[in-house]
Amino acid sequence: MSGSAKPDNRQKGLVSREQRESLNAQRGQVLWLTGLSGAGKSTLAYALEARLYQLGRRCVVLDGDNLRSGLCADLGFTPAARHENLRRAAEVAKLFAETGMICIAAFISPTYLDRAMVREVVGPDDFSEVYLDCSLQVCEARDVKGLYQRARAGEIADFTGITSPYEPPLQPALTLMTSSLSIEDCVQQLIECLG
Repeated sequence: MSGSAKPDNRQKGLVSREQRESLNAQRGQVLWLTGLSGAGKSTLAYALEARLYQLGRRCVVLDGDNLRSGLCADLGFTPAARHENLRRAAEVAKLFAETGMICIAAFISPTYLDRAMVREVVGPDDFSEVYLDCSLQVCEARDVKGLYQRARAGEIADFTGITSPYEPPLQPALTLMTSSLSIEDCVQQLIECLG
């Protein structure tokens, strides 16, 4: 983060954000879902997307795994590469919000500093951090990809929750205890968080 704002040298379009939001009948914003692998980020992101679609609201999901198969396929999992992955995701999320879309972003985003960077890129008025609070034991039990087992066997370096830390948000807009709440209850709370 820098102490001074960078000049906005982007090309200006002929349709304003306000016009897009008026057309969409909603405010563009970003819900940033953070938590350990297995906490339910992707599951909830897509469940919320389906519910918002049923309600006639325009939304999109940015899923960490999906971005790593395309836009961020060139990045590894070092701290610097993870930071760049999140920076790119934040820039894309910001673009969606500026078009009047609800962007649901599902990323582990394990550090305070990286999430602060995301908030700065997106803009604090458009950003809501949602912490999916789920114990490591439950996350490991849900691990359909076998990632935790591979990390414990030393096959995956810097795996969040095992060999790399996860720093829970200090003041998230919403905390969801995903080990005890149903998907439906979580989705309802996420909709209320959107306002």
